[in-house]
Amino acid sequence: MKILVVEDEAGLLESIVSFLREEGFVCEKAASYFAAVDKLAGFIYDIVVLDITLPDGNGLDLLKKIKEQHPETGTLIVSARNSLDDKINGLDLGADDYITKPFHLSELHSRIRAVLRRRKFQGSQAIEFQEIRLLPEERAVHVHEKILNLTPKEYELLLFFITNKERVLTRQSIAEHLWGDYMDAANHFDFVYTHLNNLRKKIKNAGGNDYINTVYGIGYKFSGT
Repeated sequence: MKILVVEDEAGLLESIVSFLREEGFVCEKAASYFAAVDKLAGFIYDIVVLDITLPDGNGLDLLKKIKEQHPETGTLIVSARNSLDDKINGLDLGADDYITKPFHLSELHSRIRAVLRRRKFQGSQAIEFQEIRLLPEERAVHVHEKILNLTPKEYELLLFFITNKERVLTRQSIAEHLWGDYMDAANHFDFVYTHLNNLRKKIKNAGGNDYINTVYGIGYKFSGT
């Protein structure tokens, strides 16, 4: 899952990003309104963690843009102001949740997971596709009740495919989803092939079918047909 954290307090921004990356998320950061606008113009995120008070703009205005341009993206508002009006305005604009500073990172993580369940999995604790069953809370995958030993990237790749089943995903979109800001640090298309092949082998070895179809010249589609 890919998260954008928009926060102008440098120490808090680094703490949030570091914590979420340790929890297995692909996490990018923006320290200002316009930095966030640039990020949102180039990438699609599963969740945006958004501070209302920014040095060069209003976080609620950014929330409006997110809902207009990427309505499928979940949003979690963060603010130092324990204001009922801010909370109501944010929720009325479409925010999924609201948390007030100071907060524990574990609480933020719990709220992010809750938003993901509602947004991506219709509140379900498990995601199922044919004989494949994912448990996002545990980051576990079962095929015919056999537990797969997946690397973090293989898990994220499978989750990305299943939550976008029947859609053609380009190699670039897969690389961006798995590596975010670090996509250009190496030839990640080669890494996509490696993770893809390893994922296929592990599913087949557990008795599962190969649902990853190559769309030549474009990318891949996860399909049961």
